[in-house]
Amino acid sequence: MIRKPDGIRKYHTAHDRFLKPAIVNFFAREFSGFFGPVVRENIADALIELFEQNVKQTSGLKHGQMLWNALDKFTRADSSNRRYKPVILTLVHNEDIKLFEKQSPIKEIRKQVIAWLIKEAYAQGGILSMRDLSLILSTTAPLLSTQRAEYEKENNVVLPHTGVIHDMGSTITHKTQIVYKHVVEKKPTNIVARETNHSQKAVDHYIKDYHRVKTLFDDGKDIDFIHITTNIAKRVIQEYQSIINNNVNDL
Repeated sequence: MIRKPDGIRKYHTAHDRFLKPAIVNFFAREFSGFFGPVVRENIADALIELFEQNVKQTSGLKHGQMLWNALDKFTRADSSNRRYKPVILTLVHNEDIKLFEKQSPIKEIRKQVIAWLIKEAYAQGGILSMRDLSLILSTTAPLLSTQRAEYEKENNVVLPHTGVIHDMGSTITHKTQIVYKHVVEKKPTNIVARETNHSQKAVDHYIKDYHRVKTLFDDGKDIDFIHITTNIAKRVIQEYQSIINNNVNDL
């Protein structure tokens, strides 16, 4: 038997201190006979990649912050291949403390927190749903959804949560905000897309729907006829009609 060089004999097992060899050795030890060397190597690579994608270093966490696995903004929540993005969220912000010092209503403070968390996650490549926020803030999702909508209306913004980015749930307000910004405020669609965190395609789609509703509305058709003809939800049609009625001189 050929004797191994002293360097290999003394130092080769030091590789086992690293993550990949540890995983390979685990499968070789616990599943002996099930996986060959190449398969063990591939499994180790896949597990390390999964770990790196989902585990964010926490050494940079500051007081008042937490780590949360948000949905990756390029993945739909209803997708079978959804991915997640670890994000750092600031639960207690200096501005929040200032509001408490002023004895602001808790509802107003929570609105600021909701907006901050949604924007903070999105800036890191993740998106939060109202369910995420209900778990983080220990309150009900419908309540948070209502307060989020109030914040958006009061500040004329659209927060980038799952209902907006993926057009999911009962979110309607963002559709009319998009139309309002383009039709009433006369903003170009590319500006509207940027301000509302939407794609150009989505903005064009909502504006096209608005014009379909307006054409039928101007022709004297009622909401049931418009709904059947366009397949647009009645609540959205009513909001489009509200824009038409309230801004007739600007259209």
